[in-house]
Amino acid sequence: AATNNQSTTHIACTSQRHDSKVNMNRILQRFSVASVVGRGSIVRFPERSFLGATFLTRRKIVPFSTTARVKSELAKQRHVRLGDTAPNFTAKSTEGDISLHEYLGDSWGVLFSHPADFTPVCTTELGRVAQLKSEWESRNVKPIGYSINSNADHAKWIQDINETQNCKVDFPLIDGSDKSVALLYGMLDPDELDAEGLPLTVRSVFVIDPQKIVRMILTYPASTGRNFNEILRVIDSLQMTAYKKLATPADWNKGDRAVILPSVSNEEAEKLFPGFTTIKPYLRTTDKY
Repeated sequence: AATNNQSTTHIACTSQRHDSKVNMNRILQRFSVASVVGRGSIVRFPERSFLGATFLTRRKIVPFSTTARVKSELAKQRHVRLGDTAPNFTAKSTEGDISLHEYLGDSWGVLFSHPADFTPVCTTELGRVAQLKSEWESRNVKPIGYSINSNADHAKWIQDINETQNCKVDFPLIDGSDKSVALLYGMLDPDELDAEGLPLTVRSVFVIDPQKIVRMILTYPASTGRNFNEILRVIDSLQMTAYKKLATPADWNKGDRAVILPSVSNEEAEKLFPGFTTIKPYLRTTDKY
């Protein structure tokens, strides 16, 4: 424990060097603790080792009451998996009320969440989605954005996105102020907290096919903006392989050679993909698709 005249802070740690004396002042300096917080709070920093001790810590200073609320919220989260039917929901958005399944209709969908409005990485991401409008349309894909901000926040932020990213955001952003969609899709991140110590949404991506089946899930950390060209690449692969007996190899892009499924006999492969190349009996490629 570290103490001053007003309060006490506890830092949980384990050490394999039981014979060493760890100087707490040096530890506090190493972890850049500017001051010690009052009773009823927990100091939580990233896990790291110092002077033979491993500190099991987190980043925020969170009151016990807030910690209990966080645990309660996280316990309600669902875990959506590949092959699941995309959970349907009805919510307010910047484009009016949306029922997910009805809105998508016979289109593909990309439901993607971001931590918060008026933040730098998210601003570039939403701008990029808007810039790629023709790419989404050519693939029959409808993008839908989501964060735990309100429609009022979204509307103000969209003005900033359009101004700074030279684009026009014309896809819906879901009002997530009640967090219901975040809980439905398991988007909340226990390590990314807002000013009140409550969890924010991670950078999740759910690709949904016209049958409302979840076909791809990606999750990026808050510090890393998404590569939407990669998401388009995966959609190209999903759309092609959904109707052809093919799979796509590493770093494949539309137009590159694809691989023929092992379940396809050579006789059938010759009918479907005349002139295919055999590298190994299990590795056959074609560009005729």
